[in-house]
Amino acid sequence: MATALPTIVPLSAIDSDLIEDLLDAAFGEQRRARTAYRIREGMEWLPGLSFAALDDEDYLVATIQLWPVALTDPDGRAHPLLMVGPVAVMPGRQGEGYGKALMAASLAAVDRLGEGSSAALPQVLIGDVDYYGKWDFSPAHTGGWHCPGPYEQGRLLARTNNAAILPREGMLGPWMG
Repeated sequence: MATALPTIVPLSAIDSDLIEDLLDAAFGEQRRARTAYRIREGMEWLPGLSFAALDDEDYLVATIQLWPVALTDPDGRAHPLLMVGPVAVMPGRQGEGYGKALMAASLAAVDRLGEGSSAALPQVLIGDVDYYGKWDFSPAHTGGWHCPGPYEQGRLLARTNNAAILPREGMLGPWMG
């Protein structure tokens, strides 16, 4: 029996309490202490790039959020980036393709923004290269980057069409531009 494809909808169409409940279920109520929350502190997720997945009974099963962040280089210049995540899938529904569908939808939206220009804004996330590498996320350019909290350097991943625009060093934080 084939699994039905998820219905992908804008995250803005979902009640914020349902989103928070899903995030708590997927990551625990202590999730706000994670480094990723410090990086995007005070920012709102980007509606045009953030999505939800509904199952075949229209239940909320997964979400993805993208955020405006920046890498501030040693000279104090802020370089805008998009932070991908969290990618949250309801426990018990993980491994069914919802996360992959949401990654594909969000990154396609990012790539469409870059059409007609040299490239979309680079994207960053904290995650496993074995999983996110299939979307060209890599730690190759993030070795000199830092985060405001604990993290594993090899899990700080970036995706870009033009690596020359990425500073070699810097601190990730909210985009205040």
